[in-house]
Amino acid sequence: AKRLAEAGTAVEVFTRATSSQLPDQVELAPGVLVRHVPAGPYEGLTKSELPAQLCEFARGVLRAETQQHPGWYDVVHGHYWLSGQVGALAAERWGVPFVQSMHTMAKVKNENLAAGDAPEPRTRVIGEQQVVDSADRLVANTADEASQLAALYDADPSQVDVVHPGVDLEKFSPGDQAQARAALGLRQDAAVLLFAGRIQPLKSPDVLLRAAAVLLQRRPDLRERLVVPIVGGPSGSGLDHPESLADLAADLGIGDVVRFAPPVTQAELVTWYRAATLVAVPSRNESFGLVAVEAQACGTPVLAAGVGGLRTAVADGASGLLLDTYDPGAWADAISMVVDAPELRGSFGRGARLHARRFGWDATAAQTLDSYAGARAELARQERGLLLRAQ
Repeated sequence: AKRLAEAGTAVEVFTRATSSQLPDQVELAPGVLVRHVPAGPYEGLTKSELPAQLCEFARGVLRAETQQHPGWYDVVHGHYWLSGQVGALAAERWGVPFVQSMHTMAKVKNENLAAGDAPEPRTRVIGEQQVVDSADRLVANTADEASQLAALYDADPSQVDVVHPGVDLEKFSPGDQAQARAALGLRQDAAVLLFAGRIQPLKSPDVLLRAAAVLLQRRPDLRERLVVPIVGGPSGSGLDHPESLADLAADLGIGDVVRFAPPVTQAELVTWYRAATLVAVPSRNESFGLVAVEAQACGTPVLAAGVGGLRTAVADGASGLLLDTYDPGAWADAISMVVDAPELRGSFGRGARLHARRFGWDATAAQTLDSYAGARAELARQERGLLLRAQ
């Protein structure tokens, strides 16, 4: 939004109010206005309860438009299927193009469920299909996601634009590892295997813990300097068993090397990335894999599952490694390869920095504006065609 505004396109972000203390609107940056829309209880709603608030949220969005002169909005861009439901309605009401970014998709998630994870409900599948059918343009994070939209939701490939999400390359940048480790209280000679993200079965942080256990079985001497930080909090289906990862660490006998940290600010996250020997992203699926790119922008190698957008986010063999298995032994092998080879680790670090440069926000904003322009041109062409047929 900030980059779009800097390029001359004003942005208004509509989001559900999560506190009674929030003002109705906040200027995030010049040209970027955030509107907090009351819709349901401020706190305590689970993801499954949010669809019940769509009508109230839509009412708030439409009410904001009535306070402006006609033609105030030029494009509606929905993010995630819930916002897409409201976005499609608003765009039709205002006579403007509707652009949609799915971010995650139920059919894709259901094809890649972790053991014990619950599938996404049929109501979401239906809702996503409605959003895809309504969109004038779909913005996919990767070519892989574009193919999934076409194969699973029958999207017209000519109406799907691939725009990689961006990373703030000024904020996420290489730094002094020794200084970062000192700030976090880590040993300078530690082997730091970092997981950062939501703790839920889809992200599979258990794979890293099981790999660490295998590693210590093979090499007990590593226990003294091995650290496995888990930075993040339970989310989604992970809320059903918020202590499951800590329980697993204890069951595996590695509770002494695992360090849990709550969700942190971006500045603190940069410190973790810089301190890490490697960052593990063992997700069952990712529409892109922002954590992987953030880590690489900090010069840290990434070990990731070779699925979804991670195949784009990580340059296999250049910025890290992609694994086609969740077998703990195979992950332990890959970890050892990086931990034990300083030259390889240095090569991966240099490759990580180079690869991350592809994903700056300026490029994302420029490509997003191109997508908006294409949607507007297509809608204008359709309207001209309707006018000619009417005549």
